[in-house]
This record gives sequence, C-alpha cells and structure tokens, in this order.
Amino acid sequence: MKTAIVMGSKSDYPVVRRAEEMLERFGVEYETRILSAHRTPAAAEAFAAEAADRGIEVLIAAAGKAAHLAGVLAARTPLPVIGLPVKSSTLDGLDSLLSTVQMPKGVPVATVAIDGAENAALLAVQILGLRYESLQAAVKEYKKQMEAEILAADEEFQKSK
Repeated sequence: MKTAIVMGSKSDYPVVRRAEEMLERFGVEYETRILSAHRTPAAAEAFAAEAADRGIEVLIAAAGKAAHLAGVLAARTPLPVIGLPVKSSTLDGLDSLLSTVQMPKGVPVATVAIDGAENAALLAVQILGLRYESLQAAVKEYKKQMEAEILAADEEFQKSK
C-alpha cells in the first residue's frame, strides 16, 4: 500500500508534513514530491501517468493560490486524487479551495478543507482500507479512540461546571 503526496511548492511542506505524520501513524508507505502544475507541467503529468505502474494507489495533491495541481494529476491518472488546498497569503486559501474543488465533469478530485492535511491522509487510508482489511480495522480503532477522548473531555467539562 503506497500513497504519493505531491506539493506544488516547498513552502507547502509544513502543511504536507501533517499528512505524512498521519500516514505514518497508520503504517502507510508514502513518497513526497514537489511538482508544479504551472512550472513543471510535463514532470507533473508524467508522474501522474506513471504512478499506478510504480505501485502508488492514492495521490494527495497539495497546492496553494491557483491550485491546479490536483486537477492536472487527476487528468493523467486512473487513481483516486485527493486535493489539499493550502492557505496562501491570497484570499486566505479560498482561491486554492475553489481551484481544487471546481473540476470539470470526468476529472473528479476529492477535496478536503483548506490546510486539512490530516483529513487528506485519513481519506487516503480509508480508500486503501477498501483493499487492506488491516487498515480498515485501524481506522475503526482510530475512530473509537477519538470518541473516547471526546467523551472523557465532556465528562471533565461537566465536572468543572
């Protein structure tokens, strides 16, 4: 099971790192690359076209500003692509979100929230969980842990009132 994270610029890495950490938590192998839809279009397209042959099963595309990276990758691969819009100095990331989510018919990109790196990785794990039962079980356990943490916090909150 392997995921690729592609970011449009090195400046996206602080956000991308959180996706890597989530994938590591679940033991999912990944590779991270810097490829731009605008500055290295041929390399980005070649990477997407060859990804499945290299054993990659899900792509995460992180980009800010005119965030066309996810769409470029999705146009060149049969693999699921998860768009991760990155907040930029322009429009607080709304431009990134809209550039990522507004794909034409036939080029789907699943899109998470602006800077939603953990959810991008978790969605990749859930997609992989359709094929790998151990990942599906790990996601179920993760959700149980989240529930327990929230219920414990509520209990503490109720006691403090």
